[in-house]
Amino acid sequence: MAMTSLFLMPVEARAERKVAGGLSESRTVSGSGLRADPKDLAELRKEAEQSAKELEDATKALEKRRADIAAAEKELKTKLTALRTAEQKVAQIRQPVSQLAELLYEQPVGADGIAPFLSGDATGDTLRALSSVTHLMTVRQEAVQQTSTLYKEAERLAADAQEIRAGNLLAEAQMAAEIDTLRQRSDKIVKSLTAALVKMGIKIDKVGRAALGCNPLRAATANSYPNGLIPKAMLCPLQQKGFSLRADATIAFVSLNEAYRKQFGRQVCVTDAYRSLAEQQSVYYRRPGFAAVPGRSNHGLGLAVDLCGGVERFRSPEFVWMEKNAKRYGWFHPAWAYSSPFEPWHWEYDPKIDSAL
Repeated sequence: MAMTSLFLMPVEARAERKVAGGLSESRTVSGSGLRADPKDLAELRKEAEQSAKELEDATKALEKRRADIAAAEKELKTKLTALRTAEQKVAQIRQPVSQLAELLYEQPVGADGIAPFLSGDATGDTLRALSSVTHLMTVRQEAVQQTSTLYKEAERLAADAQEIRAGNLLAEAQMAAEIDTLRQRSDKIVKSLTAALVKMGIKIDKVGRAALGCNPLRAATANSYPNGLIPKAMLCPLQQKGFSLRADATIAFVSLNEAYRKQFGRQVCVTDAYRSLAEQQSVYYRRPGFAAVPGRSNHGLGLAVDLCGGVERFRSPEFVWMEKNAKRYGWFHPAWAYSSPFEPWHWEYDPKIDSAL
C-alpha cells in the first residue's frame, strides 16, 4: 500500500456546503482525484471507518517492514562478521611478510652483498641466501595480491553494511512518519465526529469520557468482549437519554434519527438498546418467548434497539417509513422478527449493510 500518497495531497479547491443538523463542512478536491472532507454525520462516520481501515493496513505494513528490517539486520550482522574475518586474514598474511623482511634486514645476503655472485666467487651460502631472497619476493608478491583482494572485499562488505544500516534507519523514519500521519488524520476525523454528535444532542460529560465510546475506531474492539459484558466506556450514548449502543451503531442511528425527525417532527422513540447480561436475564425471565437466551441477544452486542412511538405497530406509518428508509443507515428489521416471534419494535444494525451503502 502506498501510504504516503493517501495523505500528502495538494488542495486545489474548497466549497462550503450545509449539512444535516446545520453543520457546515468544507469540500476538498485533490489533484489525485476527488476526495472530499466529510459533509454530514454519515460521511464523517464513513471517513472515520476508512481511516480505521487505513490504520489497520498501515499496521500490517509496519509489521511486514519490521520483519524485513529484522532480516536486513541479520544480513548486516553476517556481513560485519565476514568483515572482521577478512581483516583477521589480512593481518595473518601480513605477519609472515613482515617477519621475512625483518629477517632479511638482520641477515643480508653475504657481507659483500651480491658481488661474489656476479664475479663468479659465490659460495653455497651465497646461493642459498639468494634462493631465500627469491622465495621471499615470491611470498611477498602473493601476500600483496591476497591482501589487495581481501582489502577490496573488506571495503565492499563495509559499504554493504553501511547501506543496510542507512536503509533500516530510513525505513524506521518513514514508518514513524506514516503512522503519525494516519493517527493525526484519525484523531482529526474523530474530533469532528464527536463535535457533530454533540451538536445533534449526544450528551458528553465534562471530561469527555462518553466521547471515547463514540470513537468508531474502537467499534471493532467491542467485539472482543462477551455478549452483555461490553464496558460502559466502550459504548456511545444515544440522543435518547439512558440508552447506548456500540459506536458505529449509535452514529448510524443518530443519522437515522435525524431523517426520522424531519419526517415526523419528533425523535425515534426508544424503549431498549444495549442490554447487559444481567438485564438480558431479567428480560428473559419476565418475558419468556419474547427475548433471546441470555448471552445470545444482539442487544448484548450493542447492535439492536426496541422502538416505540408507532414503530412498534406493524404497518403503521412509522413502521412503513422505517422499512423503507432504515437500511440506508445500516438498520433493518430482521426476518425472524416478522413471525418468530413477531416483534415489529425490534431493529438491528449491520455494519456490512452500512459499509455497502
